[in-house]
Amino acid sequence: MHATRILAIRHGETAWNAAHRLQGHTDIPLHARGRAQAQAVASALTGDEGGAGGEAIAAVYASDLARAFDTGRAIAEAAHAPITAVPGLRERSFGAWEGRSFADLRVQFPDEAERWRRRDPDWAPPGAGENLLQFRERISQVVQGLAARHLGEQIAIVTHGGVLDVLYRLATRLGLQAPRTWEMNNAAINRLLWTPEGGFTLVGWNDARHLEEALDLEIGDDAR
Repeated sequence: MHATRILAIRHGETAWNAAHRLQGHTDIPLHARGRAQAQAVASALTGDEGGAGGEAIAAVYASDLARAFDTGRAIAEAAHAPITAVPGLRERSFGAWEGRSFADLRVQFPDEAERWRRRDPDWAPPGAGENLLQFRERISQVVQGLAARHLGEQIAIVTHGGVLDVLYRLATRLGLQAPRTWEMNNAAINRLLWTPEGGFTLVGWNDARHLEEALDLEIGDDAR
């Protein structure tokens, strides 16, 4: 049975990550720590230690938003692999709520914020936001399509926290409303398998050993 090995990577950190602001489709660049994390994960995936142990990466697919694409480009350059921007790998759209913090939204829109907190699958943020059912369908179709191109190979998918949440749930058969008990650190390495017969299977999650030095980096003014 042929399988596609998937390295699923969340982009490096941004200033909005650090400030706990919703990013969604807003194109926020990596800050200094995020750029260091991108280099660290690239080295881990292509070096002799950690990550994929230097195994070949056939292709890198990244969200077209800068924070993911720039992280993916670091991996692609280190792996000598082609990189393709895939808009379908974008984060969930949070519509008019992008740029806001959940703490602020909970005060200003308590009823809607509660539906979000409860992971109501039919609820969507105002202003063309996506509900969880729409989001899961998008990610499932896009990632399965990419995996189907590479049976017997390994690919890297560089994307966003919400996308990784969906992939974890698909691989573990958890529903959309199950409480999240797993971490999704910026630039951590997550491993999945995909087969046409069985779909996604979880292999390893949130390996962040390579990030110790990057996390110790002193952030400059561009992070604030």
